[in-house]
Amino acid sequence: MANFGWAYIDCADSGSGGQAAGPPGAVQFLTGSNATSGSSQFLYHTAAYGSYAASTLVLSGTLAVAGTISASHYHVENVTEIDSSGSTYFGDTDGDIHIRTGSMLVGTASAGSILEVSTATSQVKVLGFAGAYTRVTDTTGITSSNVSYIYGISAAGNVDFRLHSASTANSGGIYVIKDEVSSRTGQITVQTSATETIDGAATYQLSGSYPAISLYSNGANWFVF
Repeated sequence: MANFGWAYIDCADSGSGGQAAGPPGAVQFLTGSNATSGSSQFLYHTAAYGSYAASTLVLSGTLAVAGTISASHYHVENVTEIDSSGSTYFGDTDGDIHIRTGSMLVGTASAGSILEVSTATSQVKVLGFAGAYTRVTDTTGITSSNVSYIYGISAAGNVDFRLHSASTANSGGIYVIKDEVSSRTGQITVQTSATETIDGAATYQLSGSYPAISLYSNGANWFVF
């Protein structure tokens, strides 16, 4: 077998392609026939670089997506408008907390705001307000909770109504108890839980024609107002 020396092969093709170009970390894109290039506006960092963690894709410019974006975490700055033709949901567990800074307006597309939260006045304004209502039809074994604001007592005769713990209601919890029976033959007795009190007493009686009581909690006891 004959021995040969070195050989030179010209690898240039007949097209207009060339070596990939761009700065280190640049993601390549097609610039011509069989030719690619990169830009400092579109980089992929395999290792930590500046404020970026390792394995970070950085785009400086506009991204237009026709499909769906799925991510385990979003950190969005300077959002000016979010448009959606359907319902929007935030969070998927009871422990989720959604925090926003600034005022908020909630309204319809054709009218003004129904709900207004103002940081300038520290006030919340609504066009109308409806508190959660519970109709009480039993005479015993009734205990209030945080899920209702108004309790309408429709059971006749003597009624024993127990307030849930003031600590559960938290400071500022407000509740209304109203007798809805026109000619009650007995009375409504409002009791507290454990050693808590209503204006210093363990119970409060409602009697007469359509009596009512408004209560608030300071986190430890109940008070009539």
